[in-house]
Amino acid sequence: MNVERAAIVYNPVARGLARRRHLLQRTIDIFRQRGIEASLIATTAPGTASALAREQIEAGCELIVAAGGDGTINEVANGMLGSDVPMAILPGGTANVLARETGVPINLEKAAMQIPDSRVCRIGVGSIEFTGNIQPRCFLCMAGAGLDAEIVAGLNQDLKAAIGKFAYYICGFSQVFRPLREFEVVVDGAPYLASFVLVSRVRNYGGDLEIARSASLLKEHFEVVLFRGTVSLQYLPYLAGVALKCAEKMKGITFVRGRSVACQVPGGTRIYAQVDGELAGTLPMKAEFLPEAISLVVPASYWAKERSRMVVPALV
Repeated sequence: MNVERAAIVYNPVARGLARRRHLLQRTIDIFRQRGIEASLIATTAPGTASALAREQIEAGCELIVAAGGDGTINEVANGMLGSDVPMAILPGGTANVLARETGVPINLEKAAMQIPDSRVCRIGVGSIEFTGNIQPRCFLCMAGAGLDAEIVAGLNQDLKAAIGKFAYYICGFSQVFRPLREFEVVVDGAPYLASFVLVSRVRNYGGDLEIARSASLLKEHFEVVLFRGTVSLQYLPYLAGVALKCAEKMKGITFVRGRSVACQVPGGTRIYAQVDGELAGTLPMKAEFLPEAISLVVPASYWAKERSRMVVPALV
């Protein structure tokens, strides 16, 4: 990758960065050794990373590095849609889904050392819109509605800061006996019912599990996973099926592919939605696939592996 100027847009309160500012400074030194002049740009509040990324592109930066969790990466990506300037990532969050998906080292120094030799690929993203919101937003990894977004909505942020992703498990198990409402999900015109729908571009979910195991950032569609059930307790066997990688065979779980997903809310019901692990709004919502929307820096090994998985052997 041939660049001379880079900006590292980072979240100073991200769990993996709050006490590791020296590692970001080390990243500057690593880039300088490779002939790249980089500067640190701190976000000042939630939602500011998008504008900061756009400002750095307008100022002539040839590479934007998003440092933080998947929420920060999402914000930076939203400021780069349609630009030819590539985005690299330095994982510093709780789950680090995108980093784990693409094989970027969780160690910041190792991740920084890998960036100059990585590959830039143009990928599609999801564009999601909620009724009443004028501006759609994109997602690189996933969007979800129903049970997982309920968990995100009920999450104790202080507990998350203290124990990381285990806070999600605690919140999830606290809802085991809660009733759930099913809602309509329309995928490319075909209707389904679900109490949790995952619209995914990645296999990884939450850092530990793989739900949409056929998903890939290099593919031109979403992998959509729909879970039926009106009681949270029904999700315990689903969780076991996902962990054992046999969810595709389970009754109550449906896997489909699509480029357009609409979720309709039952009358008088509030159902939450999440985007890349952050609470985003309530139903109804609509997600559309946007092809070749952003340039993402990924390890060459990830690109080669994904391309090999997409090759269909010739029949002899």
